[in-house]
Amino acid sequence: MAKSQTTFSKKEKEKKRLQKRREKEEKKAQRKLDNNKGKSLEDMMAYVDEFGNILDTPPDPEEREEINAEDISVSGYQVQHAEVSNTRKGKLTYYNDEKGYGFITDRKSQDRVFMHINNCVDEIKLNDDVEYEIERSPKGESAINVRKM
Repeated sequence: MAKSQTTFSKKEKEKKRLQKRREKEEKKAQRKLDNNKGKSLEDMMAYVDEFGNILDTPPDPEEREEINAEDISVSGYQVQHAEVSNTRKGKLTYYNDEKGYGFITDRKSQDRVFMHINNCVDEIKLNDDVEYEIERSPKGESAINVRKM
């Protein structure tokens, strides 16, 4: 009589393969049992409390807090509204007539501030001494209410 062609390692591999198949079928059967199809909306509803925890029960309406819609930030970037500071004085050191913009150098801090012709009260030209106010925008500071001194 001839010896069996299967070795011990082949038998072990076959056992592991069959065990994995059984486990996979059990998981499939469990998923079918846990299926959400046919459940009511209330059974599938989840609620979030003020700390961000997910709950099965709805929150108490007496503890409800009013929230102002303007305080909610939808994106990571939050637009800051124009903040107008005190009047400053400076000199128009660069001006492009064709495009209508220039730069004002502040007398005290020697900072350069962007200026556009639409934000000018008076007609100005290069090297004029000017008074202006600062507006913060997403791109940085810019001069508004620019008038000749």
